[in-house]
Amino acid sequence: MSEIIAAGRVVTSTAVLTPGWVEYSAGRTVAIGSGEPPRTPTHEYPEGTLIPGFVDVHVHGGGGADYPSGTVAAARTAREAHLAHGTTRTMASLVTAGRAELRAQLTALAPLVADGTLGGIHLEGPWISPARAGAHDPAQLRDPDLVEIDALLAAAPGAVRMVTIAPELPGALAAIERFRAAGVVVAIGHTDADAAGVRAAIDAGASVATHLFNAMPPLHHRTPGPVLALLADPRVTVELIADGTHLDDALVGWLMAQAGPDRVALVTDAMGAAGCGDGEYRLGALDVAVAGGVARLAGTDTIAGSTVTMDALFQRAVRGAVGAGGTGSDIASDAAGAALRAAVRMTATTPARAVGWTDVGDIAAGLRADFVVLDPDLRVVQVFCGGNPN
Repeated sequence: MSEIIAAGRVVTSTAVLTPGWVEYSAGRTVAIGSGEPPRTPTHEYPEGTLIPGFVDVHVHGGGGADYPSGTVAAARTAREAHLAHGTTRTMASLVTAGRAELRAQLTALAPLVADGTLGGIHLEGPWISPARAGAHDPAQLRDPDLVEIDALLAAAPGAVRMVTIAPELPGALAAIERFRAAGVVVAIGHTDADAAGVRAAIDAGASVATHLFNAMPPLHHRTPGPVLALLADPRVTVELIADGTHLDDALVGWLMAQAGPDRVALVTDAMGAAGCGDGEYRLGALDVAVAGGVARLAGTDTIAGSTVTMDALFQRAVRGAVGAGGTGSDIASDAAGAALRAAVRMTATTPARAVGWTDVGDIAAGLRADFVVLDPDLRVVQVFCGGNPN
């Protein structure tokens, strides 16, 4: 027997239905419509907004736990922390580590990818630039090596979904081609490459920019570097950490206008402190101090991921488009429809497409029944994952 959710508003990547309803069965969406549902709803949210479940393709942890720890318990804790904030499909992002440690992490997490707890694994390192290492252990950075790459892929068949590579490193282009042949999405990031090097990497198959602007040279009028090359190429999806810390809000607005919501994937890049308070944490082998909600490598000014969740990024995206300081009534106005659709694309549709997750990212017949219900102030009220309330 199918179930029906009715809401004051249903927002997909292309439409706003006021009111709207969604029918689902066996974990999949069956139908979607506006007005009165075909029969009495199973779940009703007359003041709520129903949107697709968030898709986060770059997240290291949350709830006091992280994926690089390489334990199933920590991975489940981090996953549940973000699920509570509406992220129904998540990528487990690892950081730079030694060869044996990285293989052990992959082996430990692979079963969680196989059973659907995690959507895939993202290797953010070790093949990144020492000059742009950010919150990665510089002692473990290394050039891409095809033997190691093959060993890692063999350690967790089908689990690695995305890798981040600095294209200026020796062997980078061959590594990109090897990963693409294995069906792995390649992102360009933590790089000191010039524009020509970035374009060569894109031609070799790279298709994502890892947190654009962060951990790469700034845009310069004579040497534009990676930022312009990534932003200008329509083949590239650009990640943005639009938390107000990693990027200035005015720059985020400009980037969204330049690339558009079909090329911008909002990501949290969250570490274990997401959903927790200030304090001392770990990110891989490095100590992290969180103060005022900002994570930095202990004793430095280097930002070490974020503490944000996807619902907060969704709220910032909508309110930034509608106008600073918007109220609940502003968000409920017809004028907010375009902002809501754009935010849905940037937090669900575009990231899902970027990594090839064809069963999530929108509300449509045949897709997974992953939904988030928001109140008039865009706060999470209920999360449905595969049709199951969480």
